[in-house]
Amino acid sequence: MRPLSLSAGQARRIALAAQGFADPAHARPTMRTLARTVGRTGLLQVDSVNVLQRAHYLPLYSRMGPYDVDLLRRAAQERPRRLVEYWAHVQALMPVELWPLMRHRMERMRAQRGKWWRTTSEELAAAVLAEVRERGPVTARDLDDGLPRSREHWGWNWSQARQVLDYLFTAGDVAIAGRNAQFEVVYDLPERVLPAAVLAAPTPAPDEAVRELVRRAARSHGVASVGCLADYYRMGRTAAKQAVDELVEAGELLPARVEDWPRPVYLHAGAARPRRIAARTLLSPFDPVVWERERTERLFGFHYRIEIYVPAHKRRFGYYVLPFLLGDRLVARVDLKADRATGVLVVRSAHREPDAPEETAEELAAELARMAGWLGLSDIVVEQRGDLAAGLIREVRR
Repeated sequence: MRPLSLSAGQARRIALAAQGFADPAHARPTMRTLARTVGRTGLLQVDSVNVLQRAHYLPLYSRMGPYDVDLLRRAAQERPRRLVEYWAHVQALMPVELWPLMRHRMERMRAQRGKWWRTTSEELAAAVLAEVRERGPVTARDLDDGLPRSREHWGWNWSQARQVLDYLFTAGDVAIAGRNAQFEVVYDLPERVLPAAVLAAPTPAPDEAVRELVRRAARSHGVASVGCLADYYRMGRTAAKQAVDELVEAGELLPARVEDWPRPVYLHAGAARPRRIAARTLLSPFDPVVWERERTERLFGFHYRIEIYVPAHKRRFGYYVLPFLLGDRLVARVDLKADRATGVLVVRSAHREPDAPEETAEELAAELARMAGWLGLSDIVVEQRGDLAAGLIREVRR
């Protein structure tokens, strides 16, 4: 089959449409809107950083606009449960129907005993599982009484109960029922968390599971290389390539080439190919659009790194930097902080991209006002850092 030829602009618009940026806006997003959006992204990465808003809330905002965050809480914690956390990309909220597709991963984690294989015995795992069965929804803190703490692992100070629960979670013996006000994980038995139909669903063979996950990754990417498809659900590249070949044979994926991209790519046969994307929004550092850094550079010419863990004096752009999507281009980046005590959205720095249009400051100011309203903040303060800051200050003052 002769590969299709795509321009960089076509690939960019296909990718954005696949992620939901071409979907019609809803004045008041509903649970149906949320389901449609998660159907585009496939999953929502979970991260504890809360300098602006928790990571899993932001991709929904970027696609749906201002929405009631209680929609996501209900989807992830109330019946009928629509989403559940698992190690799907990294820690992520995923549709509950993906649980059977993760069972081969759970079995592998059981065999490896996760990160805590040195400290988690079968006897201790069985004892903790019995406690969960008896007590119902629990946090590691609830089970911490009487269990010794381990400081053997650099970078961690988790209790032994937390280690065992993490192992049981990755092995699928417990599931995450939700999170409490302190963002602590609440665990329970899968049968008390997941719908019965999901638990009763047959377990696909590993190659079938990988094929379905690649299929879903291709749908969320629109156009992607094998490496990008493998990364979306963190699969082995060899297994992903075999699944890609099978999906090409079935006509679900179409071989393609994108100008100036060094590797062959694959176009999802059902991918929309819009001529225009009319987006104006900020993207989380953990948004699927920017997960894979090389892909981000190929699609947008946008070099992006998260600098949270970089010492302050070595940061180029800031601590929690969000790319600004305008149309089908990433045209700026802003380091944001929600100062909830004073009700202020603080722009610590603002930088434009070399090809940013003249209206970037004006459009970004409008987007910051929208985000501030969604976060319940009453004011915006722009600090004078970055080559976009002066223009942004003028626009915000208007």
